[in-house]
This record gives sequence, C-alpha cells and structure tokens, in this order.
Amino acid sequence: MPGTVLLLAASPVGKSRLVDAASVLPVLAAVPPAVLSGTDTANVVELADPLEPQAVLTRLRAVAATPGPLTVFIAGQLALDRRQHLPHLALARTTPASVRYTALPWQWIREEFRLRSPGSTTLLVDLHADAEAWGWLRTHALDSGRNNAVFGRIAPPPSRRTVAVPAYMKTIATILRSGWRPPVEQLHQQAFGRLGPDAYGDVVLTVPPAPVAVPGGFAPRPAYRPERPRPQTPDGGPAGAGRAPQAPAVGPPQPQDPHVQITAAVQAGRHQDADALALAHEQAAARAHGVASEQVLHWSEVRADLAMFARDSARSCRIWLTVAETRLTAGQSPDAPTVEKAVDRAHHQWGQVRDKTQAQELGALLAQLRARVPGRRPGALENVQKQLRELQATPF
Repeated sequence: MPGTVLLLAASPVGKSRLVDAASVLPVLAAVPPAVLSGTDTANVVELADPLEPQAVLTRLRAVAATPGPLTVFIAGQLALDRRQHLPHLALARTTPASVRYTALPWQWIREEFRLRSPGSTTLLVDLHADAEAWGWLRTHALDSGRNNAVFGRIAPPPSRRTVAVPAYMKTIATILRSGWRPPVEQLHQQAFGRLGPDAYGDVVLTVPPAPVAVPGGFAPRPAYRPERPRPQTPDGGPAGAGRAPQAPAVGPPQPQDPHVQITAAVQAGRHQDADALALAHEQAAARAHGVASEQVLHWSEVRADLAMFARDSARSCRIWLTVAETRLTAGQSPDAPTVEKAVDRAHHQWGQVRDKTQAQELGALLAQLRARVPGRRPGALENVQKQLRELQATPF
C-alpha cells in the first residue's frame, strides 16, 4: 500500500526565530519519497513556513485520512501560549504575545491522528523550545498520541542572537539519502550518534506505538473539534467582545504560580531577580522537606535552567552536577531518568563553557560522574576525556 509523507517546517520570521526550520526541506526533498516513507511508493506533502494554523490543520486532516502508512517530519519551534500554557508549534507570524492566535496547538497534531490505525503513524520531530516551553518540559511530556511512534529531540533555546539549525532532522535526511531506510528506531539512534556533544542536553523523544486494547477492539475516544484561531482586536485580545461573558468559576483565589513570575522575569531580562526568587523557594523547600527532597531538587533544576537562560553555562553545569550527585547519594540508580537527565544537562552546559580554568575544573567533576552515569548514548565518557585532553594541550 502506498505511503504518505508530510514534511512540515515552521518557525517565526524576525526576532522571535530560534531555528531556521525550513533549511532542512531541500535536504529532505532530495530523498526519494519511497525512502522517506519506507514503502514501495509514497506521496509527499510539503509545508514550508506556513502562515495560518487553519491551513496546517487542513493538511493534517488530509494526510490523516489516507489509508496507508503515514510518516510526518516536523522541524520547528515550540512555544507556550500565555493564557493556558499549552505547547504550540510556532508559525511564520508567531510572536511570544500571539502564540494563542497564530501558532498551531500541538494537541491538534495529536487529535487529528488519534483515529488512525495503531502503528500506522510515525512522527520524526526536531524542535527547539523557547525559554518558557523549555521550563514547561521540566514537568510535562510532549503528548503526541498514544498510537503514534514518535522519535526525535527537543533542544533548549540557542544562544542569544543565534539562529539554530535542525541538526537532528538534517542528519536523518543525510542518512536517508543513501537510498535505504533502516527501521525507525535504528534511524533515530544513528542520527543521535552523529550529533555530538551539543545534543547531550536535549530532551530525547523515543515513543514506540503502544495501543491500549479492550475487548472487541480499541477504546473509543470522544469526538474532538479543534478550536479555531481567535481573530485579534487592535489591543491583541480576541475579537467578539460584544458576546455575553462566561460566568467565572466560583472558588477561593489561587496564589500566583511562582513559575509564572520567574518566566516573566526571564522574558524581561531580569535574570538575577528570577534566580533570587527560585533560590528563595529552594531554601524554603529545604527547611520544610530536607535538603535532598524532590521539592528542593526541583528548584535546583529550575535554577540550573535559569543560569542557562542567563548564558552562565558554568553555573548551570555546576548546579546540574550537584543535582546528580544529590540524587545518587540519596540512593537513586545511575540509570534513573532523573539522574541521567541531570548528567546529560551538565554535559551539554559544560560544552558551552569558554573559560579554560572553569572548563577543566567542571570537566574533571563531569568525568567522575560519567564513569558512574554513562547515559543512553554511547561514548559520553570518552567525549569528556577527549575534550579534557584537548584543554590540557591548549595554552591559556
């Protein structure tokens, strides 16, 4: 049966752009459609920097209705809307203030594919998260549907005034240009094996399809209607102010989430204020729950990310190393996801340290940790040792 391929590359224009997503399309387009799909023949649909969420939704519905295997390649930028704090794929007109109106809700991708046969849909994803979305990923998973195979990565925001490239997706395309497509799990592993140390801090997506069976078939789900993008009024809010307002839910006032305050401080460039607020919560958690509690470690991880947003890679690396050591000392296994994440993030931040003295000091600590926590990707310890040797051989 013929397959279908959707190539979707989207990122904002202007200052909001974190990644040049469309740069991967010529490389993918050079791969024969049958190789992209892994079938004998395939039809390819391409979307390059689309403007409207509704236009993308129309294409999603069209490919979701095809009967054969469906492979979706998505390169782009992940952002949160400021009202509901839900993940969206940023489109060409998206700005931080207009995510809710101009970006594609990620749940639309999940819901449009939910009725497809289990195992017939594969998503290969290469996303760069903005600062708010990266913080959201600390406590949430990007849900792409339980019946879909999902492989790829979500990278942290690139350095200031830097536009990243979808390196994972370009590596996928380069492998496929050989003319042979390995099984998708193997393809994913090969791509990550070629990315190098810069990808150690990425969120890795490896979700094979896992359909949930019930007697007589698969559990049905309620019908879903995606919300249309709201038109905007000149003040940036949704149009339709003349409609009868909805009655607000009755209940006691909720205290403001400190994460929202921290995010606002980061977006305003007040990095010291953001760290001070996170530190205050970290110290309060230590008094209430103990210095090795999950509550304290959560705020330590927040502060590590805040240091990254402030471009203080050395401090971010040091905090991640401390988190990993604390978890190991508390008895967590070296292959526990939380431990591996801390060491991987430390490794990634260490690679951004430009001061040689700090790099040598942190590298020695990282090498000791890597000997105990090698992580899921082969060669991590060897990578640290190699870079340490290069540092020692380089004059100040």
